[in-house]
Amino acid sequence: MKWENNRQSDQVEDRRDSPGGGLPGGRRLGGRGVGLGTIVVALVAGWALGINPLTVLSVLSGGDMAPTAQVESAPAKTGAPADDMGRFVASVLGGTEDVWGQIFQAGGAQYAKPRLVLFRQATPTACGTGQAAMGPFYCPGDQKVYIDLSFYETMKRQLGAPGDFAQAYVIAHEVGHHVQNLMGVTGKMDQMRGRVSEREFNQMSVRVELQADCFAGIWAHHNQKSGAILEPGDVEEALNAAAAIGDDALQRKSQGQVVPDSFTHGSSEQRQRWFHTGLKTGSVQACDTFASRAL
Repeated sequence: MKWENNRQSDQVEDRRDSPGGGLPGGRRLGGRGVGLGTIVVALVAGWALGINPLTVLSVLSGGDMAPTAQVESAPAKTGAPADDMGRFVASVLGGTEDVWGQIFQAGGAQYAKPRLVLFRQATPTACGTGQAAMGPFYCPGDQKVYIDLSFYETMKRQLGAPGDFAQAYVIAHEVGHHVQNLMGVTGKMDQMRGRVSEREFNQMSVRVELQADCFAGIWAHHNQKSGAILEPGDVEEALNAAAAIGDDALQRKSQGQVVPDSFTHGSSEQRQRWFHTGLKTGSVQACDTFASRAL
């Protein structure tokens, strides 16, 4: 992936060195304290690439999550970080801004850029305290994407999904949730909380996640078309990452069996297929998972 010369976003908020961007000594936060050692189980429960850890995740877990302690954070650095991984994230985010900015402009609208927050261990968000064990997530309350970069090591070592383009796919997926928020999808999802059964809500959640995968594919489509960053093997890395975090793959890995009714993100095959739909078409309309009978 050729990212070094790509435009870097100035919407990165670096909390990695701030007191609120990571609690010292591994102190457990309020709510469910889940360490990185249990990341696979957390992923199966829907704690990866999620939308809102205190609403959607609460419903998926039966609504019994305890109130989450808030953490005061010191002012964070903004703009493109100086370290390689920080620059990589800023470059990918900048690419998503360019793609979605063009798409929104073509539709007669202005794209509101999300901010991406880098943190360690834990950090305060408008959705409660974000923890590394949640994996990367998007909080619609403050329109920010949150990521502890240690998740990339988890992808590589525990989930078998290495590669810089696989890492970029994760960011593009979370930005896809931001696009859904701007489109009103996230609000409609939250309105259904408590109105439908857990099984029905899970099914809706799968459609939300697959659409975000498709939106990530749209980002890849435009980069493939321009030839700006893609290299041979990059698309395969993204497809491998999509397969690695499919609900069936994670359930099989953690509990030895697959329970489709508990899916919240979609199977490996579904995640790959919808990413490929966005990659092939570059069309927002083609990513309407809610109108599709067969996922």
